[in-house]
Parts: sequence; structure tokens; C-alpha cells
Amino acid sequence: MRAAIVVFPGTWSDGDCEWALAQVGVESRRVWHRETELDRDELVVLPGGFSYGDYLRCGSIARFSPIMQAVQAHAAAGGLVIGICNGFQVLCEAGLLPGVLMRNDSLQFRCQDSLLLPENRTSPFTRELDPTRPLRVPVSHGEGNYYADEATLDELEASGRVAFRYVNEAGEPTREANPNGSLRNIAGIVNEAGNVLGMMPHPERACEALLGNDDGNAIWRSAISAAVTA
Repeated sequence: MRAAIVVFPGTWSDGDCEWALAQVGVESRRVWHRETELDRDELVVLPGGFSYGDYLRCGSIARFSPIMQAVQAHAAAGGLVIGICNGFQVLCEAGLLPGVLMRNDSLQFRCQDSLLLPENRTSPFTRELDPTRPLRVPVSHGEGNYYADEATLDELEASGRVAFRYVNEAGEPTREANPNGSLRNIAGIVNEAGNVLGMMPHPERACEALLGNDDGNAIWRSAISAAVTA
């Protein structure tokens, strides 16, 4: 597998993603936002940062970048796409995922570890994860509060599209475990086909023991396994 890491003006986690992917044997290239082509078999990564300075709404300008047409076509063709933090915001603004990421309910920037319980076992990004073992993955955001109307939330739940939920050490989705006020403790979701994942926590920041743990690598390895199977 190869990866294409999309870089917008203001993206800063592209280097982190490149490093993390290398830890699991994935070669990656950086794709400037003005480019218009992606390879069919690439894992497309929309990394964290402050695209276009997060002016207007987070991700609302980046969605109009030329590369996003290629990202949408890639997703429609079944290609794998993951949006992390600001990348999740861009995916929602572009209509590839439902809902929106709002200001944290604390009105403060949060940079801390979070525990994520994998709930969807059918998507390429989660199929290899243990649903009984929370992953320790850090968050770093000011607008990570996931919001959608009740009908959308019910549909996400009914169709098994909640990929990750914030939980405590016992695996329970408590208010105390929720770093931003996201409805139903949602930390990540997938699209209907399961090939597009958006998540606020940063798996690339949990990729080796030097950083505290390598739990984030499980998500990349799951995607690799799915690609090899396909």
C-alpha cells in the first residue's frame, strides 16, 4: 500500500502522518491541494492542522480546493480515505461525512490522551481492532465537538457507522471521558460504504513507544490488511 497525504495551506500534521505510516511499512507522498489526481490504490490521508487558518469554519475553505474533487471521486470509487482532526472537519464540510465539528463545549483547546472504543467492525479501518480493548490516542483540537441532528445520529447508530467512541478505563462512554462534548461520545464515524473514516483523535501521535504508546498503528494496520485482502 502507498499513501497520499493531502497538504492544504495551514496543514501541519503531514510530517507526523508520513512518519507514522513509515512505522507500519507504508510509503507515502505529499499531495499539494492544487493537484487534481490521486492513484486508485492509494490510501488518502487528510491530516490535522489549520487549513486556510481555520477562517470562516474549520475546513469550509479547504473543501473547495482542487484536490477535493479527486478525493470525492476516489471515495466514490471505493478508495480508502481517512480524515484526522482538521481532515475530519474537511470531510464533513465536503459532504463526504454527515454532521459538523463545533467548538469544544469547554470553549478551550484540548490536548490530552483519550480512550477510544472501536465499535464498527466492518470498515477497513476497524476490522482488525479488538472491540473490548480501548485504544489510547491523543486529541488536540478546539473544534472537535461532533454534532448532528437526532435523525442522523440514530441512523449512524442503527447502521453501525460510529467507528470510535470516547470511553473511560472501563470502556464506558461517560461524560468525564468525553474531551469536547461530542454527542453520544462520538470520536469517529464512517460513510455508508465504510471506506471513508473521519476521526478527531490523532493516531499518528500514537505510533511508537517513544511517544507513550503505539495504539494508533492498529488503525493503519487494519487498513493495510483490508487493502491486501481486496
